[in-house]
Amino acid sequence: MIPNGAMYGHTAHGIPFYHQNLRPGRRQDANDVGSALRSPLLDEFRANKARKWELRDIYGYIVEFSGDQHGSRFIQQKLETATSEEKQGVFDEIVPDNALQLIQDVFGNYVIQKLFEHGTQVQKTVLANAMESHILPLSLQMYGCRVVQKAVEFILPDQQALFVRELDPHVLKCVKDANGNHVIQKLIERVSHERLGFVNSFRGNVYDLSTHPYGCRVLQRCFEHLPEETTRPLMDELHKYMINLMQDQFGNYVVQFVLEQGKPQDRNQVIIKLRGQMLNMARHKFASNVCEKALVTAGVEERRILIDEIIMPKTDGVSPIVSMMKDQFANYVLQRALTVAEPDQKEILITKIRPQLVSMRRYSSAYSKHLISIERLLERTINASSKASDKPADYPSLLHKPVN
Repeated sequence: MIPNGAMYGHTAHGIPFYHQNLRPGRRQDANDVGSALRSPLLDEFRANKARKWELRDIYGYIVEFSGDQHGSRFIQQKLETATSEEKQGVFDEIVPDNALQLIQDVFGNYVIQKLFEHGTQVQKTVLANAMESHILPLSLQMYGCRVVQKAVEFILPDQQALFVRELDPHVLKCVKDANGNHVIQKLIERVSHERLGFVNSFRGNVYDLSTHPYGCRVLQRCFEHLPEETTRPLMDELHKYMINLMQDQFGNYVVQFVLEQGKPQDRNQVIIKLRGQMLNMARHKFASNVCEKALVTAGVEERRILIDEIIMPKTDGVSPIVSMMKDQFANYVLQRALTVAEPDQKEILITKIRPQLVSMRRYSSAYSKHLISIERLLERTINASSKASDKPADYPSLLHKPVN
């Protein structure tokens, strides 16, 4: 276990540390009773803004200042331009005895991050050494996870590998944790893929990860940063559940990622799954987002096939366009189709949408906001088409037209 109060009451170079009487993560109010327990030096620092303070003025109190909102900000700013001697002075008071506590502190964690950013490579290595064997609990802690991420950016590859090794048996727990998932994402982004053996544990769990609020992010980072030989088994597994994932509140983001950044063959497989399903998917809260993304990212011929599906009446005579215009989600897909369609299909969409708008305005007592949006988009599309062809629009304006 990581000590929760290690720095409180601890001494630095023989000088007592003044207890802040705070649980880690709790912000201290200016009038809090704990303010009476601050050292006289910190009280003076908070009160005397006119004095030009330097790091040497607070030596012996670095840990206390790091845990204070104003003191922490001061140290952070000074570390950016500090001399080697000044950095060493700060470092010696924090590492190793007080490092773990400050890493988990609401204000102290920022000081530790600055040490990783501006310290020497030796200091970064020693600081990371102080974290070893505590990487899992730090990764699951609100402030500790930020320091672990920062450390991953600045430590050497061998030490990155040690961090990975500690998390390896617990990677799925981290992926599904509000804090830990950010650490896993950072490892995927920054660590050489040869060292990321834990990615193999995602196999057989792709659907579970895709439908998880944090797992879906981690999976996207895998597809973004890892080589094909690592991600191909995950992608192949993903394709098995594509229709279900399109309709999931988190899975739809993974599908959109494949459409936007995936390889052409994977994007094509998604679009093939949408064929024959456009109307149903367009009316779904989450899948409608996938339909829009597919219309934007598809090739010309693929897009034409999807839009034809919107244009052509179904076998029962129901017009997909009418259904989509009335639907709270599908109307956005229809608007997207109107925006990205080729000129000939755009012309057909306009001729089919316009009379429906007139009819709906005339007979509907509740002319909804999305119908107004379609009407305005139609107006802009007609105007843009007429300008492009240098011909007057054949369609009179629908906007502000009085109802008979």
